[in-house]
Amino acid sequence: MVISSQTAEPHSAVFFMDGVEVSRQMRLSEFGAFLDGYVGLSDLAETDVRAVLVNLNPDLTVAALVFFKIWFDEEGQADRRWNLPIEALADQGSKGPDLGGGAIRLVCRSQTPDRGIKDHLWDPDMTPGNSHFHAIRKSVQANTLRFQKVETAEQDIPILNTPAEEQGDESQERARIAQLLREHRLRIKTLQSVHRDVLGDLQREHRLEMQTLRTELAELEQQHERMRHTNEQLKQRLSERNEQYLSMQQSMAATETGSSDKTNAERVLLREQLERKERELQLRDEIIDVLEHENDELKNRKPLEDSLLEKLHDHSVFLVAYHHGVGHITLPTTDIGEYFKNPLAYAAERCGMSESAYKEWLEHYESPLCVGTTESGGRCAQPIVRVTQPAEFRAGTDDRCDAHKP
Repeated sequence: MVISSQTAEPHSAVFFMDGVEVSRQMRLSEFGAFLDGYVGLSDLAETDVRAVLVNLNPDLTVAALVFFKIWFDEEGQADRRWNLPIEALADQGSKGPDLGGGAIRLVCRSQTPDRGIKDHLWDPDMTPGNSHFHAIRKSVQANTLRFQKVETAEQDIPILNTPAEEQGDESQERARIAQLLREHRLRIKTLQSVHRDVLGDLQREHRLEMQTLRTELAELEQQHERMRHTNEQLKQRLSERNEQYLSMQQSMAATETGSSDKTNAERVLLREQLERKERELQLRDEIIDVLEHENDELKNRKPLEDSLLEKLHDHSVFLVAYHHGVGHITLPTTDIGEYFKNPLAYAAERCGMSESAYKEWLEHYESPLCVGTTESGGRCAQPIVRVTQPAEFRAGTDDRCDAHKP
């Protein structure tokens, strides 16, 4: 039997975590000074800190843990709007792992008495041998904050091997197994939470990258249109130059029949002009070749290196879109640009319909009401039978009630 030499209130501390290590620790009273704005931490400016409230038993074993987040502004001051009741939460926590003093009371994102505050909490890493619980227990044993430990003494009481004691051993074994099951369930919950967070980050990154790709695609299309317009202008000017050359050649042929010095001088002048125009024409042809080559490169341009589109292409990953009447559409990477340019036209093509016909069916599918006109000039809007297949829909007939069908 263990008898405490004195009674004492549980000690409380706040640990700041960096990865799975304790980077800073303070008594709860010191943490209150940070919250009141008396003290700032410049090294934590503009940082979302992951912290842990640690309640200790009188023998300095862990009694309760609350894993919470707190923001420090650009001056290193704690967020003045932060009002999470961590001390009350510590008393309401569910059973967690045994850190030396029995099952602790635990509050984290996956295990909280109030689901409305889960975004202000975080889940510990429970990797065996390198977990947050291991780091916290190690820091508590080091007792850097110099909490006073209540000494215990063992009484020498004779021990009798009785059936009741054997039953007690069985109860302890059942309690140990139950504790292991709770720890495994907690680890599964934290892993699921981490998976959801990672998936959410990837989805946000995907949306941002897709937006960037759409912007780049629009810029490339504008550049291609400008080059096409310039190309047409150059061709028109070359055509005009060709006509001028033909006129000049005819003039030179007419002057060759004369034998006067004036005619010879004009002939030489015309020949020089003709040679100069031929050089200009050759230069224009070279420019057109370069522009057409760049135009082809833009059309066949591969996705940017290390971009999400390139990773999708290299790993043969396809995007899937859903449209009524078509169902799920698998989008190869080569069709992504065409799809985002006009998703409805893409879906209508898959149905073998024009975009306008597909829109008429889609309006009927989403709102199966009669589009006929009443005597007062308003819309009938009587419920009608929905046509579920686009190819079976007949505009003017299937979108009208019996009273307004032709």
